[in-house]
Amino acid sequence: MCTGRVDLAHVLRAFSNGVDGVFIGGCRLNECNYTTQGNYHALNKVLLCKKIMEHLGLNPERLRLEFMSSGEGNLFAEVVDEFVKNVKELGPLGQGEGIDENGLKLKLKAFTKLIPYLRLVESERLRLNFDSIEEYTEFYGSEELTRLFSELVTDKLAISQIMLLLQEKPLSTGEIAQLLDLTPSEVSRHLNSSAKQGLVRYEESQKRFALA
Repeated sequence: MCTGRVDLAHVLRAFSNGVDGVFIGGCRLNECNYTTQGNYHALNKVLLCKKIMEHLGLNPERLRLEFMSSGEGNLFAEVVDEFVKNVKELGPLGQGEGIDENGLKLKLKAFTKLIPYLRLVESERLRLNFDSIEEYTEFYGSEELTRLFSELVTDKLAISQIMLLLQEKPLSTGEIAQLLDLTPSEVSRHLNSSAKQGLVRYEESQKRFALA
């Protein structure tokens, strides 16, 4: 299968099922077997996924993409052995980052619910056309990407987590802030925005927010 078919949903499904690391192997750039250059699309998606993982407190080294030819069996074995060793050193997913089981489930579920939106972001705002891995990596470490990520992704992820928490029970601004490690003002901003959209309501009797 061409790595161009790799989707964020595939990666998230693996992590959600308890996998501690995900390895993706593809043909070398500019040597695409299908002439679609899908490996460039895979590189972009993996770098975006790593950025989101880092934002959620998950070690991005748990996801790795490597390019090699089908004749490089020895290199493949070496790279996979190295990746497995690194993942073992990181420890179990979540535990290695100091995230409790419920917190991990919340983060992964919030991420998963945003996949359709993130596909649009990647397609319309982050469809890059660089010629090398170095150029992609440099862009994903740039101030421009940080600005775009903040504008397009950060708030969406926070709101997704808030909606999942409120599915369980009504919560106050302070309780949500504590659970998500956000400031009360950040949570208030997200709740006010969601209330205007008719997604949440404030229950005066309980002094808590609930899903509308």
